[in-house]
Amino acid sequence: MASPPPPERPGPGVVLAPGDRVVVTGAAGFIGSAITRALLQRGVDVVATVEPGGRGANLRGLDLRRLTLDVRDRERTFEVMQGARAVFHVAAMYRFWAPDPEVFYEVNVTGSRNVVEASVAAGVERIVYTSTVGTIGLKGSPAGRPADERDFARVDRLYGPYKQTKYVAEHEVLRASAEGAPVTIVMPTFPLGPRDGRPTPTGKLVLDFLNGRMPGFVDTAMNVAHVDDLAECHLLALERGRVGRSYIAGGENLAMRDLLAHLASSTGLPVPGRRFPRVLGLGAGFVSDLVEGRLLGRHPSVPWEAARMSTTPMVFDDSRARLELGYASRPAAEAIESSARWYVENGYVRPGRYARISIP
Repeated sequence: MASPPPPERPGPGVVLAPGDRVVVTGAAGFIGSAITRALLQRGVDVVATVEPGGRGANLRGLDLRRLTLDVRDRERTFEVMQGARAVFHVAAMYRFWAPDPEVFYEVNVTGSRNVVEASVAAGVERIVYTSTVGTIGLKGSPAGRPADERDFARVDRLYGPYKQTKYVAEHEVLRASAEGAPVTIVMPTFPLGPRDGRPTPTGKLVLDFLNGRMPGFVDTAMNVAHVDDLAECHLLALERGRVGRSYIAGGENLAMRDLLAHLASSTGLPVPGRRFPRVLGLGAGFVSDLVEGRLLGRHPSVPWEAARMSTTPMVFDDSRARLELGYASRPAAEAIESSARWYVENGYVRPGRYARISIP
């Protein structure tokens, strides 16, 4: 079903010109570095911010100005935004566990408020905020229809501090938009591709497969997109998106068994043969979170939030971005192969498994 026509809102899109100053927070991250590279291709002056102590490998060799920024530091954030024509706020605490859950609120909520307020004070023409499809409701969609921007989430089903704080942060960003902040929101789905060095929870699935740490799978589904396509959607949101409007940036809806089949065909490795019941995955997440996370104070092998996500079909309809922004995405198979190839070529695969991999 196509989205209804967008409401008329003030503030046309911003078309960047060579030399325009653009700030990207979280620029060394997976999606942030892809956005940074896409901006550099347009010849703009990129100010790339990296968290204190953060890894900057994804920015190595790029012609840009790199600054250290903790978005929780309000005064420093106001300094960094000065002179920018546009801001891409990508920095976030994207993980499923931390010893102190409060840091999720500090970074994802307070940090986002700081960036938006600083951008408004600096006279920035447009802010593109990176949210997540994790803030969209899944249970309320009619059977057989992928979720879209109109499906609201049940608060009691937002499991884990990442989703909860991104939901609150999105609310704060939209409230700022209602008060005049020129914000457009992009909601990426399941990104795969090169330079996911940490890795993010999505890249970890590919890496676990490559390293033989996936004895089986739960019969679920997700929307897979190449990270470079998601970056392009962010730029389209800047150029063509409307203020106060949210856009899902997605790709192709795939069953888990099909994703693993693509991984197998692109690497020569076998598909995990065991299909686990959903309750087993949830049980593993509950026990791991309780024993490793709460009692031992270390990162759980299977975080509860990750278990919930991996056992819940997460399929989405990104028609709004395609119709309103002109967004397009490559086949999911290309994103999957690109991700696997990058991990193999950059030393992330154990020697015993590496010897068994054959990538065309």
